[in-house]
Amino acid sequence: MTHREELLHYIWKFRLFANENLQTTDGQPVEVIDPGISNTDAGPDFFNAKIKIGDKMWAGNVEIHRVSDEWNRHGHHKDKAYNSVILHVVETAKAEIYNEKRQKVPQLIVAVPDKIQQNADYLLFSDASVPCRSHLKDIPKGLLRSWMNVLAVERLERKTQDIFAHLARFNNSWDDAFYVLLARNFGFGLNSDEFERLALSLPFSYISKHADNLFQVEALLFGQAGMLEDDKTSDDYYFQLQKEYEFLKKKFMLKPLANILFKSLRTRPQGFPQVRIAEFAALIQHSGRLFSAILEKEDYKQIRLLFHVNASEYWQTHYSFGKESKKVSKYLGDTALDTILINTVAPILFAYGKKNSIEKYADRAIHILESVKPERNSIVLDFRAVGVEVQHAFDTQALIQLKKEYCNKRKCLYCRVGHTILAATVSNRR
Repeated sequence: MTHREELLHYIWKFRLFANENLQTTDGQPVEVIDPGISNTDAGPDFFNAKIKIGDKMWAGNVEIHRVSDEWNRHGHHKDKAYNSVILHVVETAKAEIYNEKRQKVPQLIVAVPDKIQQNADYLLFSDASVPCRSHLKDIPKGLLRSWMNVLAVERLERKTQDIFAHLARFNNSWDDAFYVLLARNFGFGLNSDEFERLALSLPFSYISKHADNLFQVEALLFGQAGMLEDDKTSDDYYFQLQKEYEFLKKKFMLKPLANILFKSLRTRPQGFPQVRIAEFAALIQHSGRLFSAILEKEDYKQIRLLFHVNASEYWQTHYSFGKESKKVSKYLGDTALDTILINTVAPILFAYGKKNSIEKYADRAIHILESVKPERNSIVLDFRAVGVEVQHAFDTQALIQLKKEYCNKRKCLYCRVGHTILAATVSNRR
């Protein structure tokens, strides 16, 4: 569908066309009682419309095209699904059209108002990262707030679909799905794909069999990550890990990841992948069935404490293998903890609530996001620069959803802000 046809759909759905003196192409008066319900699947564009044509009321479907001859080009004249169309809405009428029964279909010419076209072009083809940035200051705060609430839940629902995909892969095991999701988010963006690959290559059940021994959990994770293959590292701890992994690799018939490249460029030492794996190992080993513990905790602060686990003793004096450093505890920092709560804990609770129809878990997920400080990233800073207020992570998740799913994809016609800008032009004209 072209932007132009999308715009026709949009003005029809919201009745932004001139509604006076409407006529079919053969001169019969038209009154739009109900434009119908937008259809995003196969078939006519709008279902259950109510249109008065002449002195007769019709109930049925509406099809929209830029030019009338697209009806035949799209094969609707041979398709029984389009026999229910009571009105063909077009911008340009070139010929009469007929359905599969050879019945003539009434056509209505609808023009896109110039002002709407200008604003739509501005929004859809703007080079700005936020197309409506110059208009945002004029958007009522109540409208923006309600839209952000919807967007934040939309983002949780999108993440829920990813979690459901993991559940299907792991035969509905929430522990396994949580383990992979948690691993991915321990990559903190830079190494997210790599950490997910690591978790998928090392089943949670293998780690659980050695949950009483942190050293063995470390050996499994570092070995699978391909970090124990350097024979030049002269370090007793490293040598012992290699030896332990060789035993565990044979026991579980493991195959370490090949050609995986963990990135550390422009990363502070605390965020080096070796440190993150050590922290992940400590958390998994110390917490046991961490997902079950999260379900049991109702207080946001208690959940946060579950992730306050220090890496093993070796890592207190190391940021990488074989290079000793000043002794520093290796706990997740506040920003890292917030990231885990936002991207792991809240989505898994929301998904669990949805899957099992237990509303309190979905509510708890939202409460967590409303308790965590707002994120600081380029998307959030962009919106803040034009006056959008954020109070917590629930708001920043909303803005990330807005940017990625609407602004970047130029889905301004489906955004409440974009609609407000376009609809205002019609209100002003009237």
